[in-house]
Amino acid sequence: MEKKKARESRIVNTDQVLSCDLNNYNTLFGGVLMKKLDTVATLSARRHSRVKECVTASTDSIDFLCPIHQTDSVCVESFVSYTGTSSMEIFCKVIAEDMITGERRIAATAFLTFVALDENKRRVPVPQVEPETEEEWLVFNTGSERAEVRKARKKKSKELAALIPLNKPWD
Repeated sequence: MEKKKARESRIVNTDQVLSCDLNNYNTLFGGVLMKKLDTVATLSARRHSRVKECVTASTDSIDFLCPIHQTDSVCVESFVSYTGTSSMEIFCKVIAEDMITGERRIAATAFLTFVALDENKRRVPVPQVEPETEEEWLVFNTGSERAEVRKARKKKSKELAALIPLNKPWD
């Protein structure tokens, strides 16, 4: 199977924070940021796998490190950080920049996992990822550990789902 450089899947999206994106604390809604993360991560997965459809298999973690204000721009950067046979782990970092002072800070980091599908909605193999930069190596070297944690968590989730009743709460 071919290899692709992590940089080949890099997506960078910068946007302003609008008043409609703010919560009652006048900071960016977490859900608004989660949508931005899922959007750029999807593009990284599609760029890496070059298939029509990549689906989110899991949002492994989103760590909100500091608030994002209306005076900030929000830059979401993503790239494929680790691969399985048909799955791709995407690393995302969120950089908030105060547009008045120019101060930049890491506002959030996230790992999402996507699966590449063919036209029949079946998993297809993806190229392995080849890190080059220090940042890419940093997340790549811990990728197998995160993959094992994901597998164990998914198993537990399936076990729990099998025990949860499906009846309507108002019945």
